[in-house]
Amino acid sequence: MPFPFALPTTSSFSFSAFFTSDTHPSLPLSASTYRGVLRETLKKHKRLPPSEQGPHLSSVLLSLNNYIPYLLALDDGLGSKPVAGEEVDVVLKSTPTLEWRPTLSDAAVPGREIGRLKIQSLEYEIYFVLSTLAYTYTLLSRVSLHPLYSSVVASPSTEQRTSAITTATKHLLQAASIHDFLSTRSDSVSSTPLCVDIAKSTFRALMSLALAEATLLAVLKDDPYPAAIAQDRNKNDKEWMIKAPEIPKVRAHLFARLCLAAAEHAANTLSLLYTSSGAAKGKVDADLLKYVEDLRRTGRGKACRFFGIDAELGGKTGEGIAWLKAGMHELGLASKEEGKKGLSFSSLKKGWDEKREDRRVEKESHWGADAGRLEEGRVLEMLEKKWTKMNDTINTQAIPPIGPLMAAIPSGREMYSVKPFTPPVLDVSILESMRALPDQADDYGGDESSDEEAEEQAPAGAFPGTKSDYSGSSSYY
Repeated sequence: MPFPFALPTTSSFSFSAFFTSDTHPSLPLSASTYRGVLRETLKKHKRLPPSEQGPHLSSVLLSLNNYIPYLLALDDGLGSKPVAGEEVDVVLKSTPTLEWRPTLSDAAVPGREIGRLKIQSLEYEIYFVLSTLAYTYTLLSRVSLHPLYSSVVASPSTEQRTSAITTATKHLLQAASIHDFLSTRSDSVSSTPLCVDIAKSTFRALMSLALAEATLLAVLKDDPYPAAIAQDRNKNDKEWMIKAPEIPKVRAHLFARLCLAAAEHAANTLSLLYTSSGAAKGKVDADLLKYVEDLRRTGRGKACRFFGIDAELGGKTGEGIAWLKAGMHELGLASKEEGKKGLSFSSLKKGWDEKREDRRVEKESHWGADAGRLEEGRVLEMLEKKWTKMNDTINTQAIPPIGPLMAAIPSGREMYSVKPFTPPVLDVSILESMRALPDQADDYGGDESSDEEAEEQAPAGAFPGTKSDYSGSSSYY
């Protein structure tokens, strides 16, 4: 958590071949220059191993923020809109053709990357670029959260943990603002989107997804149990005993309502993504759909845990255990107490999935793709074992059935609202400098063919995902 987006890549393109400006002749060349830098940065990012992609995100963000003002200035010039209070006139000479490789669309052939998409609209270029900006902010939030789950170094202090979660939340809310901006902007486009990546319903879905993830982070900041579980299995941590602080009763109920709001946002995301598959060409990536469903389950599972904590603090240990069982049911996991009489396939599979997730965290490769579902299962198991032992020896309260409890679950409570996104605008001094004629030729559309970014593919008959085992293939972008 959050979702590990893959950044799209694009082909080379020369704005001067398709756009001209009488008021600012150097604007098309400048836009081509910064787009070329962005293209090379995205190519380099895709080539890097997972452990090096995190530090490189700052370069991606810089390239995006440098290019976006020029792109939007061209678009405003086409629409006769002022830029920074100055009149900019841009004329379209011929229909442009740009190429982007979608990353949210499901590949038609399993194991093969989806091909690049040809777009003939500056509006779609804006969609892809701003979507990439939003994905980058989401990935930056993952980088901030990674130390909380890593077992390579000692567990972070309370202050470091709070700072990491606050930073990650800020990035997610920024991503939500960008997706909301794109959703509003796409109202003016009536044509059918060329892929689900740039569909209006997808923008709205990703906005809800970012809100769901940010809401769960608000809970995580003051939730001591995940930190205790992560610290307990961290071999590099020097503390051998962990005592989780008690959660006040009012806050436990508040946290439950926040988790339910996150689950509702995730359910809305899932519905909108299925809508995108029907409203645009292609289908949404199956990994994203699975992640959103896991996030919905995680939100409801956490809510059940906090309702259980609320009950246990009130002396109702039996009801608290029932809430923990309800949480495991919401997560789709079998508790160890239920399977203690013998090993089952589901418990073995869960244990294997947990170990695989731990290895992913260590390698910084696609970790958190289950939206924290297995991590929450560990917390529920820990509390269930503790409370069951206490109930069997001291309280001996009856454990009620989970059906009536789940039927009485209240609605969620919102934590955040989406703030308007303000696109970056070119500085007046930069606009003034572009009134001069360009001092070089715009050759960014270049001598490279439209297929220069074709990825290496495994030979026919090779098992999907094994193309790196074959030598002599073309370079990977």
